[in-house]
Amino acid sequence: MSRIITQLWLSLIALLFSAACFGQSIRGSVKDSAGRAVPYATLNLKDITTNGIINYAITDAKGAYALILPANTPVSNLMVEVRCVGYKTQSKNIIDVQALVDFVLSVSINQLQAVVVKSSRPVLRTNGDTLSYKVSDFSSVQDRVIGDVIKKLPGITIASDGRISYNNKPITNLYIGGDNLLDDKYNIAASTIPQGVVDQVQVLQNHQPVKVLQNKVMSDDVALNLSFKKGAKLQMVGQESIGAGLPGNYDVDLNAMMFKDKYKAINYLKANNTGNDLQEDLVSHNYADYIQRIDNDVPATVLSLGSVNDPALSRNRYLFNKAGILNLNNLVNFKKNVQMKINAYYLHDTRRQDYSQRTTVYLPGDTVRYNETQHNRFRPDILHTQFTLNVNQDKYYLNNVLLMDNNRSTNYSDLNANGSMVNQVFRDNALNFSNEFNLIKSLRSNNIIQAYSYISHSTEPESRTIGPDFNNGIFNNGIPYALLTQNVNVPAWYTNNYLSFKIPSSLITQSFRTGFSVQSQNLTSDLSTIQNNNSVNLQSDSSINHLNWTRKKIYTEAAYDLPGDILKVNLTLPLSLQQINYSDSLYSLRKSLTRLYFNPQLKVKYQTGLENYLNFLYSYRNETGTIEDMYRGYILKDYRTLYANNAGLTERQNQMAALGFNYRKALTLFFASVNVLYNHIASNNIASGVITNNLQQRVVLPYQNSTDSWTANGTVSKYSFALKTTFSGGIQWQSNKSVQIQNSALLPFNTISTTLNAGVDTKVNDQVNFSYKAIFTQTHSHSVAEASAYHINQLLQQASVNYNPVTDLQFKLSGEHYFTRQQGNPDLKYFFADASAKLRVEQWKTDLELSAANFLNVKTYNTLYLPANTLTASSYTLPGRIILLKVMFHI
Repeated sequence: MSRIITQLWLSLIALLFSAACFGQSIRGSVKDSAGRAVPYATLNLKDITTNGIINYAITDAKGAYALILPANTPVSNLMVEVRCVGYKTQSKNIIDVQALVDFVLSVSINQLQAVVVKSSRPVLRTNGDTLSYKVSDFSSVQDRVIGDVIKKLPGITIASDGRISYNNKPITNLYIGGDNLLDDKYNIAASTIPQGVVDQVQVLQNHQPVKVLQNKVMSDDVALNLSFKKGAKLQMVGQESIGAGLPGNYDVDLNAMMFKDKYKAINYLKANNTGNDLQEDLVSHNYADYIQRIDNDVPATVLSLGSVNDPALSRNRYLFNKAGILNLNNLVNFKKNVQMKINAYYLHDTRRQDYSQRTTVYLPGDTVRYNETQHNRFRPDILHTQFTLNVNQDKYYLNNVLLMDNNRSTNYSDLNANGSMVNQVFRDNALNFSNEFNLIKSLRSNNIIQAYSYISHSTEPESRTIGPDFNNGIFNNGIPYALLTQNVNVPAWYTNNYLSFKIPSSLITQSFRTGFSVQSQNLTSDLSTIQNNNSVNLQSDSSINHLNWTRKKIYTEAAYDLPGDILKVNLTLPLSLQQINYSDSLYSLRKSLTRLYFNPQLKVKYQTGLENYLNFLYSYRNETGTIEDMYRGYILKDYRTLYANNAGLTERQNQMAALGFNYRKALTLFFASVNVLYNHIASNNIASGVITNNLQQRVVLPYQNSTDSWTANGTVSKYSFALKTTFSGGIQWQSNKSVQIQNSALLPFNTISTTLNAGVDTKVNDQVNFSYKAIFTQTHSHSVAEASAYHINQLLQQASVNYNPVTDLQFKLSGEHYFTRQQGNPDLKYFFADASAKLRVEQWKTDLELSAANFLNVKTYNTLYLPANTLTASSYTLPGRIILLKVMFHI
């Protein structure tokens, strides 16, 4: 063990020496004669002989600065000059790069003449790791909420689900005036906050929200912060709208917001039947990272009404809904950085979906086809409450989150499967509560201790009925019957607890952690037939489960952080001893698995320039299956899929390596990034499928297999000052190689997809704005076992024109064009168009808007999907034209 530690330290020392070769930094502070910090002072690193500026920096709120010294630059002819309005300019020669260069400024009595600078050019302001966009530089009178402006900012993109990325890197959070009001559900802010109250959108790079860990633990996270105008902090803000239209449509949005330093709130009531999906406000974009952090496999919903693919359309194009939501988000700041926060919402919706689907499965020597039509109704009720206590001080951090979720739904389906008419009713009731406690404290020795505890309980009873006479030859010996009933429930307890100790130093922070976790779950299920005389029979002896599962783990971890200005490194070395026990007396099953796992991870970020950096990631993870992979009795997951397991516990080895380069030129508003990712997953089990024209039976079998995937992408974004236009573009290439067993045939598959996108957003003049975006996707699927290959080409084009002939009158025309081509099928072409006119009555602070969505009245949409060897052609019924008159009030 000592030899390993010695080698580790030698590697880290070599890494530090290599970082020194890349460049150094000159550090110090700037204060006034009274000893107070002088923020926002400008420091110039100059060559004494030429008086030329080599680099510059700006002091932070504490008066500290860091000037990066370019590699191979001699220090003998260098000096640092500091300038600040109201103070006399000072300069000092550099003698020793390692020594602090501090300044004490004296007040200047010279009075500056008034200077007025007029420029219409947008300017990005940089201060350390913070990049600030002035909202007024990029907004237009047509923009209603801040999300309308964010999607136009150079270097920032918003995906169709609302996920925000900066230079192709997803953000971890969006802060409201520096506070975490929404807790990762930042779609609420983007779609609710009026753009007129926001002063700046700030990009926080290398973001570390815990003050105790700042400059001690590496972070390459990116977050956004919205800073507000002074007037918006003094009063309540709101945009209320009420709309009604044809055919029988309504849209209501009542909200009240406050952005004071001590109190922040976004509370609203929304209701509509126009296809606006209110559940999009509830998306947590970093939920997968949260689940990995707490290390808990939350049981997923087992049953469903069928394998329905959502069409590749904006949700408001195809969604039939009657939805309402009450969403309350309130945060109070007390003294000493103490926060109390409440987030709660309740959503009720009634949805309708009408679709038909033709599925073709290409197998060696055989082709299986499914023809199905469904008329579905969904009635979800979602209740969420969360209470958070947060204390975030320089020496002390406390965060406690108490959470409760109750998601209930009753869903109905009228199904025609291969000519057989049946009805389905699916009831789901998921209840979950959890408490997460995190305490971090800095000691007098400057060392840091941490105590963490997480506990949760969840349960989700599910029940689905199908009938009458669904596949009675399979499920009831050919005898007619009334209903087929599938019940499943997976109640689960989980806890994770650890203690951590960190030792910071001027170069490196050492962290040591030890803890334990316990997961206890129980899967029960039964598949029964209800006869025409109302008697209930178990479908078979192999269609019932009572599986008990326990996973216990003790772990220890050593981590080393180098949070430098030029080179940032994080090396994590976790070691865990894990024992899994599972049993089901119905199948004489009683097994256990004990493993010692080592899951190292290395992150490196190297600053190649003031604004550019390289990053590298490597991780190796040992993963095991879950209780939902282990049941022996069959479960009818949907109306055509029977699933079971006939193998031991799945074990996977997941290796991932990623390399990326990010380029930024804030002065010219130019952003670019290139990333490559490789992922290799080796597994000891594989799902084997037996596919017939009536049913798919799947069972997990012991078979060594692997999946290899490559992803390469590049993005570019540039603002043209001359054209007042933001140009953007990107390319992504993905290759996925996997193996499947279908009808006893081993089928290696290679699926390749290429996506190209280009966009332009221009302000032609003060009256006209124009935007255009095109996305081209090509999907290619090939099986080594067959000579044939399958291709799908898809093109999406979106365009919009905004015209305001006078200040109080606005017109908008927008359209979307969808094109799909697949060999052997006719081309699919669809065009959607929307139009609106808005009149503002300033003295009433009121807008009147008349809109026509899908005014060409497209009521059917067909599309194709190509996963591996399965081609699915789907047809959806759309709501058609919607005419709406809205009255909008501004508080």
